[in-house]
Amino acid sequence: MKKILFILMLITLGFGLFYLTDRPEPKFFINKPPDKPPVQSTEYDLVVVGSDPEGIAAAVSGARNGLSTLLVDTRPVLGGLMTRGWLNTIDMNYDPDGEILNKGIFLEFFNQVAGDSFDVNTVLNVFNEMVEDEPNLDVLLDAKDIKPVVSGNGEVLEVTGINVIDKNDSERNIKAKRVIDATQDADIAAAAGVPYSNVMEDMGYEDRYVAVTLVFQLEGISRLDWWRMGLSLATDRAFGEHAGINTVSAWGFGDIMAGYKPTNEQLGMRGLNIGRQKDGTVLINALHIYDINPLDGQQLKKARQLAEEELPQIVKFLRKNIPGLGHAELIRVAPELYVRESRHIYGEYRLTVDDVLENKDFYDAVAFGSYPIDIQAVSKDFKGAVVGTPKQYAIPLRSLVPKEVDRIMVVGRSASFDSLAHGSARVIPVGMATGEAAGVAAALSLEENIGLRELCYDKGLVKELRTRLNQQGMEIKPFSYQEPVTEHWAYQGLKFVRQYGLVFGGYENEYNLDEEISEQKFINLLSWLTTLAGPKGIEKPTLYTEGNAFTIEDASYMITRYMGKEFTKQQAYQYLLDQGLLDQRVLENVKENDGRVTRGAAYVILRDYVQKGSINRAPTNT
Repeated sequence: MKKILFILMLITLGFGLFYLTDRPEPKFFINKPPDKPPVQSTEYDLVVVGSDPEGIAAAVSGARNGLSTLLVDTRPVLGGLMTRGWLNTIDMNYDPDGEILNKGIFLEFFNQVAGDSFDVNTVLNVFNEMVEDEPNLDVLLDAKDIKPVVSGNGEVLEVTGINVIDKNDSERNIKAKRVIDATQDADIAAAAGVPYSNVMEDMGYEDRYVAVTLVFQLEGISRLDWWRMGLSLATDRAFGEHAGINTVSAWGFGDIMAGYKPTNEQLGMRGLNIGRQKDGTVLINALHIYDINPLDGQQLKKARQLAEEELPQIVKFLRKNIPGLGHAELIRVAPELYVRESRHIYGEYRLTVDDVLENKDFYDAVAFGSYPIDIQAVSKDFKGAVVGTPKQYAIPLRSLVPKEVDRIMVVGRSASFDSLAHGSARVIPVGMATGEAAGVAAALSLEENIGLRELCYDKGLVKELRTRLNQQGMEIKPFSYQEPVTEHWAYQGLKFVRQYGLVFGGYENEYNLDEEISEQKFINLLSWLTTLAGPKGIEKPTLYTEGNAFTIEDASYMITRYMGKEFTKQQAYQYLLDQGLLDQRVLENVKENDGRVTRGAAYVILRDYVQKGSINRAPTNT
């Protein structure tokens, strides 16, 4: 206890000295576009659509590689989610030695914003300067509409440019030899005919959407208030809570926020993520709006309305319950909603959850990630979970190149990632790395007069691409990290169940395959897998728990009931044996455990029920 108190004293002293020191307080968010001349040209080597960080990296990279480049967006300023959605914290990616994985243009940006949480004005100024420094780069912002220009028919489609309606209602047709779609939702690729899935469709979940968030801004938090907040959060952290604070950000109070009762069931609050701005205000990322289709404009409008109507009550609750926010006042909300997940295109390769958690490398790796796979909240009953945590994995160039449509790449969270893999690959450092790689790939493909799809499979040119990325400051090199759970006898069963987001290993990849599984857990998994992987409209039997140790006969009985058969437990067990639906390793494991079923054995049983029984196979990567 004395050690804890001493640590708290040091933390308190550090924050007190910092925040009781006068600092300049600029006006919050100056709506300033980059200083660039008006766009005159109607033809470019490269057009990048979308000025989120990924798009800025792509445009800067293309320009530095000698391409005449246009960066175009419907927003009035650069920065996208950072400057319009006020997401002012970066989820960083480190290798097992603690080094930043994503260097190059991302590291240039990161070093200038001075930390993984930043002031919105600072990031806007950094992006403006990065763009202004590139003579080959033109910028067209505040467009009313942007659409792809597509040529060809049948199986051969090409994006040959874009059609833009600018803020003055003038229409422009701009030709492009290559296009990079850096919009959050892959809008250009989708409009051009690229196939995609939406949110969790690839796992079989219909109409299940990740919560969207409206970030809001509070004033009235003095430096002394921040000191009080820090003391409270430090105490929470000392006793094992997920909480912390530094000079610019604070996170925690999950236990307190769990007590908030929203007025609408579509709303919920999680633990607070608080970003302190240089003018003394704070941005709060914590408000969830559920059941919103991110591709439906009317639903997004409704989400914003629900959030704004709820905010006075939320602020009242914060003032009463959160240390340091006793005098907080709501002053404004972000111009855009924070949408976490929408489209996932189908590219030449689709990154999977197993690629991420098995630390997979690729011959055409152009970016790396290591952030945990976190499933975000989807309802008030499921507030999210961590599927697992990689040491390091690669993003292949093939995941940026869509199927069916040529001369276009997609970067950012809507690239060719399965929904679960996206839970890690969606973060900004990875997106900026893919953007930089796409800019170089565009230049190389034009120099060699080769299509983007062909480039992916030309190992000599892929090697040249990786060399150029390294020359630009990235570190693209082979790696190999073994994940211990892959050696477990039941790993294939775990993989099968995990691909549906039904198993969570947390930050330490603790899947507990040798622990006994409960009856209720097995019933839940059986029901979900039948829904997600089975034929539609199957009638599910009602199963009850008995409160006893869960045996192989129990599991067999439940499986056969779902197969529409009426057996005793022993008959059910014999039937599965006769049908070859019980793996020999399962039988050996059950015997070692006195007839009881472990988690690992259960996952293998469930896999074989789906794959070898009368239920359709789960989707596989191609």
